[in-house]
Amino acid sequence: MIVPPSARPGERTNPAGKPIRNKLLLAVPDSEFRAIRFHLQHVDLPHHLILHQPHRTVKSIHFPNSGLISLVVEMKDGKSVEAGLVGNDGAAGTPAVLGLIRTPLQEVVQIGGDGFRIRVSTLREILPTAPALRMILSRYSAGLAMQVAQTAGCNRLHKVEERLARWLLIAQDAVESGTLPITHDFLATMLGTDRPTVTLAAGLLQKKGFLEYTRGDVRILNRKKLEAFACECYAVVRQYNTSLA
Repeated sequence: MIVPPSARPGERTNPAGKPIRNKLLLAVPDSEFRAIRFHLQHVDLPHHLILHQPHRTVKSIHFPNSGLISLVVEMKDGKSVEAGLVGNDGAAGTPAVLGLIRTPLQEVVQIGGDGFRIRVSTLREILPTAPALRMILSRYSAGLAMQVAQTAGCNRLHKVEERLARWLLIAQDAVESGTLPITHDFLATMLGTDRPTVTLAAGLLQKKGFLEYTRGDVRILNRKKLEAFACECYAVVRQYNTSLA
């Protein structure tokens, strides 16, 4: 979700002096930010860190400064597929703030970074006196729900190479970097397919000059052409995230 900032990256810090770059926290008005600032704990978000297990009570909300968090659906047979992405323009665990204390999704860090954590109970105590923050989180949650719904349709109906292009574009938006430290095995899990299929799809995108793949890294070379090649889902997700500003 795109929201007008009340402060620029680096202008705000938590009590320990750690700079804030999360766009939701930067969008909160000064008076409301002062109410939550004391409770923001800086945390490292290393690769593969699980922030929340499915069906368990959500105890903390995480606001990434950097990195990428995946919202993953896990089945009983061990298979999994990604349902959504959270970067520094969002937060993980927001349904708990709105009254849904449990979620069926696993929240796992896929690209390492850092961010801030606040307890759900604390944030819920603050929200009645922070209408702007409540609106920001509600709108963000609505946009994320749209992303999850669109991703479900995309995973069922579109070609894997188009889905891969869509995923790379959303991931680049989230981490604000042209290079993504990801492997084919990881992409296969996120797209709900197998490694050979992803390898073929990535090879096609590389042959077209859209990206360059080296061991463990994907570098986007031509974003404009990648957007034109991707399925409609990227544009839909981007349009509705923007319209929630």
